[in-house]
Amino acid sequence: MTFDRTPKIALEEHFMAPGFIDYFNKTAINISPDLFGKALTALQDFGERRLAAMDLIGIEKSVLSLAGPGVQAETETATAIAKSRECNDFLAARIAEQPSRYAGFAHLAMQDPKAAADELQRSVEQLGLVGAMINGQTNGAYLDDDRFSVFWERAAELSVPIYIHPYNPPDFPYMYHNHPELFGPVWSWTVETGNHALRLVFSGLFDRFPKAKLLLGHMGETLPYQLWRFDSRWEISNRGERRLQLKPSDYFKRNVWVTSAGVCSDEPLRCAIDALGVDRVLFSVDYPFEKAEEAGRWIEAAPLSDEERRKVCHGNAKALLRL
Repeated sequence: MTFDRTPKIALEEHFMAPGFIDYFNKTAINISPDLFGKALTALQDFGERRLAAMDLIGIEKSVLSLAGPGVQAETETATAIAKSRECNDFLAARIAEQPSRYAGFAHLAMQDPKAAADELQRSVEQLGLVGAMINGQTNGAYLDDDRFSVFWERAAELSVPIYIHPYNPPDFPYMYHNHPELFGPVWSWTVETGNHALRLVFSGLFDRFPKAKLLLGHMGETLPYQLWRFDSRWEISNRGERRLQLKPSDYFKRNVWVTSAGVCSDEPLRCAIDALGVDRVLFSVDYPFEKAEEAGRWIEAAPLSDEERRKVCHGNAKALLRL
């Protein structure tokens, strides 16, 4: 290769577990029919193909997560709990085969917050996973709801990040009517996931659990760009009795980290670093939905100092995930 290969840790790298393809197929509505499903072979590979893509750009370790929505789309609570445990056991077994190259995020059934908290603890303490990825809302419930307090308390105690990954909203907003191209990764997933994160911030969740850690992909789902406005408009918002101990932007700088997954662009990278701080931005590819080579070439040429590049590429991940 002609570009440098700074050592890298990648945080949004997906896989597929046995028995989860039917859930994955629920995202077919969001993708061109000519392309949907073509990533399944890569998702199911934990060997030569995935490792070659990592080696190409100097990824020393990939943090693997189930390609969504997984059990976030399951309506039966008992089934969701059983399958999330099955998924985590499967992932831990794959990591054990290549422990120097892989780490993983747990997959959790948020239908039962106490069970999700217990499974997070089992996954971290017994399986060695480094946090969890949750694919958006679960049967219409977002993670700011009080029912999830037991879960956030446990996540804070374990000091592991919770990565909120895009999925579809529980209904089909009319604003996407006659524009199916907007319903999915082009735009609606950003709106849905950004809104989910804002619900957490404005609910006061991070006042109740100041040590909770939230991860967002796709350079923060456009939110770093808006921090000043969140502070300004919060003051005049129709907030009723809701109060926060800090400015909204302060929670982003204290409780939120973002990855570059799926965004290979200098401007949002610099915005995220300048808005949140260089310690809160982490490299990712979004494999196999983005090309590793493109992400590698981009981050090596991005307008960063050597120290910034080191932190974004691997230093911040080591610190956050205690790798």
